[in-house]
Amino acid sequence: MKFTRTDIEDVVIVEPKVHGDERGYFVETFRADKLEEFLGYKINFIQDNESKSSRGVLRGLHYQLHPAAQTKLVRVIQGRVLDVAVDIRKGSPTFGKHVSVELSGENKRQLLVPRGFAHAFVVLEDDTVFAYKVDNYYSPENDRGILFSDEALDIDWIIPKEELKLSAKDQVQPKLAETDDIFDYTVNYYA
Repeated sequence: MKFTRTDIEDVVIVEPKVHGDERGYFVETFRADKLEEFLGYKINFIQDNESKSSRGVLRGLHYQLHPAAQTKLVRVIQGRVLDVAVDIRKGSPTFGKHVSVELSGENKRQLLVPRGFAHAFVVLEDDTVFAYKVDNYYSPENDRGILFSDEALDIDWIIPKEELKLSAKDQVQPKLAETDDIFDYTVNYYA
């Protein structure tokens, strides 16, 4: 496995080695020991989730507050998405900045989105299957979001806004500047 830090060093691209031949392929999609060795801390993933979506579906920007904050390891099994992680750690040198990475069933890339980041993805192909691991269970009372179209975040979703399909909840999330429900850069949320 190859691990690459992005422009926001806590967000990591994971590229598993694909072994392919005329029969198909084999890929090891997750190795806790290798990931933890690279990161320098332990992550205990406790749940796997999967969704199927059509082109133009945008899910996010979502996060959960401490003590239910989540690390996500996301990937695409079939199709393509633009995956986005936004730094919402007040005091961080990259606060309000984001990383965008195309994930696809073909490129097999994954993105590690740590605690302290809002996460979203927009689907670029019909019948896209998106899967991810989390290290904390869903907590309705700690569930939060940021408006996908917040101009201050300057995210290019690739698909025109009028073609996006969002949940009612995601259409009315607050802008980042309008919420105090975020993280503190000086706190270790893995302790």
